Amino acid sequence: MKGTVGTIVGETNPLAFKFLINKEVGRGTYIKAKAEGKDWILAQVEDIKRSNSAYSVNQLSDPARNYDSREMMIAEARVIGIGSNGRLRLPTSPARPGDPVYVADEKLIKATLGLAKGDMYIGLLRGYDIRVELDANTLVQKHCSVLAKTGSGKSYTAAVILEELLERRVALLIIDPHGEYSSMKEPNKEGDFSKYKIKPRGFEVVVYTPGEMAMNPRADRPFRFNGLNLSAREVAKMIPHESTSGQLGLLYEAISALRSETDAYTLEDIIDQVVRSNSKVKWNLVGQLESLLELGLFSGTATPPEELLRPGRASVIDMTGIIPELQSMIVARLLTEIFEARKRRLIAPGMVVVEEAHNYIPERGTGNAASTSIVRTIAAEGRKFGLGLMVISQRPARVDKNVISQCNTQIIMRVTNPNDLKALSKGLEGMTSDLEEEIKRLPPGVAMLVSNEIERPITVNIRPRKSRHGGVSTTIVSKEKQRQSARAAPRRGPRPHSDGVRKSNETEKAQGGLLRKFLGTRRA
Repeated sequence: MKGTVGTIVGETNPLAFKFLINKEVGRGTYIKAKAEGKDWILAQVEDIKRSNSAYSVNQLSDPARNYDSREMMIAEARVIGIGSNGRLRLPTSPARPGDPVYVADEKLIKATLGLAKGDMYIGLLRGYDIRVELDANTLVQKHCSVLAKTGSGKSYTAAVILEELLERRVALLIIDPHGEYSSMKEPNKEGDFSKYKIKPRGFEVVVYTPGEMAMNPRADRPFRFNGLNLSAREVAKMIPHESTSGQLGLLYEAISALRSETDAYTLEDIIDQVVRSNSKVKWNLVGQLESLLELGLFSGTATPPEELLRPGRASVIDMTGIIPELQSMIVARLLTEIFEARKRRLIAPGMVVVEEAHNYIPERGTGNAASTSIVRTIAAEGRKFGLGLMVISQRPARVDKNVISQCNTQIIMRVTNPNDLKALSKGLEGMTSDLEEEIKRLPPGVAMLVSNEIERPITVNIRPRKSRHGGVSTTIVSKEKQRQSARAAPRRGPRPHSDGVRKSNETEKAQGGLLRKFLGTRRA
């Protein structure tokens, strides 16, 4: 029949059918078949099998038998549903054998999958020129996760989503361990912008450093906590968990004594009070407190929470140069202040973005972090107060499952580690072995999108970023240098010993010159 790609054959049921292919279709193609009445059944090709009776074992073993060299291709299709009046329903009766099968049109695909509801453009449906758009309110209110192995494009994809949120005036607070998001200030120069119909641009981004400004050239401003009249609980959260009960008791005694003596005290006053103690464990505590003081985190003017969440702006807390243990403590106090301020409606609604989430909310048994409790709280209660959460990680198995399970939208890129795949299987409804295999084979820049707002997982070609990507890997050895080295390498056997010694001496001199150049050393 004209315009068809096949004919339904064999037994059918409301959830699946097979069809004999008469035109080329591929695995993953969306197809349609007639339902009862005027509606269409939307289905997706899950598998294709090719057979040729002339090359069956039985026929080849019988030389007297005439061969039938006709080849057949059978496709197995999984029914997605019937799109009717903006709602999806499963057919009550199966497709009819003998009915034609057609390639699904864009309108039916968008309506049936639920792609027509969104306003955030993240890319194109793989294999189609159909825009995939998410709903901004749903994504922020019900949280989001971006999970993938290193090099699959998770940070790039996360930034695409953040660009869309910034264009919709959403306030963003980004916890950035490696300084990747400061580049969002600048427009992108690489990408197929015409295909995806976007224009490069930069965004309003302010980068804060919890350390000294000299430590981080990317930072625009220092990030500081209020260091006046710190409570023992606040200080305890900022020092390592290995602190003994004796040290914590000493801290409480010191602050209690200061409160009885003065109305205002600083971290330096706490350190002086601890030094005056006769306790044997005081010097370890003093060392920890002095590390906090040297960082400068409690010096100067405190950064107010309302400055960090401003509509249409991304505030990036760049943790470059901060030791991991202290990072989680900073995040714990910062997010506690943000959450409390949001509960009292003192700051704008927005979204907290946690990059390298396995470091800040580790799964039980894989590590401890001071920030775990508050991130869990935001995941569980943030929706009620207008505070969304996005978690990004290259190790899904090491991220707290309580948090991942709260993420309504999950964007999964290539994952190959068996433990990570197992963690995804536990956290995703409807995960099948076929989906696992698909996740293992996703190329860079392609994501599987799973959401309660979309009727089934789909694969998306992520659009180019509008802003410059800051997470590009550093090239260690260029290919040109490798080629030059290969051309310069001797092709014959080793030269006489004396020549080799001379070359060795020359190399040592050259290396010594380089060391003197970089280290500033001089000969005596």
